[in-house]
Amino acid sequence: MAKREESKYKIDRRLKVNLWGRPKSPYNKREYGPGQHGQRRAKKPSDFGIQLMAKQKLKGYYGDVGERQFRGYYLEARRRKGDTGEHLIEMLERRLDAVIYRMKFVPTVFAARQFVNHGHIRVNGKRVNIPSYRVRDGDLIEVKQKSRELTLVLDAIQSSERPIPDYVEVDMEKLTGKFIRAPKLADVPYPVQMEPKLVVEFYSR
Repeated sequence: MAKREESKYKIDRRLKVNLWGRPKSPYNKREYGPGQHGQRRAKKPSDFGIQLMAKQKLKGYYGDVGERQFRGYYLEARRRKGDTGEHLIEMLERRLDAVIYRMKFVPTVFAARQFVNHGHIRVNGKRVNIPSYRVRDGDLIEVKQKSRELTLVLDAIQSSERPIPDYVEVDMEKLTGKFIRAPKLADVPYPVQMEPKLVVEFYSR
């Protein structure tokens, strides 16, 4: 787990943003990249560099989703009618690990992935241990009874660090929630600006 935490903070500093808006982020103290060359003066990024950064931010935010899977989301979004960028955001927000992160059952997206992997979550009464499982409108999500007293969960639900968006409903006493609807980009409480249109441009080259 420590290795994951270290990796997470490297993402923050490499992208030069406090990606998850966390007060513990080292970027709050050191606004430059990691490593011995981190303090070099940054060159003006090219269009490709700007698009790549937008992709890395969005990909990193959801726990550094694998490139093959992330590109798969883009390809599916492109096949749908309408705004490809909005469809991409919708698919990422339907991931089970993203949903329980939004419901504040866990403190971080990395913890969400591990929590689902370890079988602590039920969807519509059935155990699901696949973080990328796609949640549908109206699905009921709950933390297993035996997992509700875990320190990780108790700390997360007591935290005032993040808002709960209105496209999910949550009962903090029962640790259950419902996915109401697919969000638009404007509905998602990102702590930094996300630019899915640039991600679409990156893959469309």
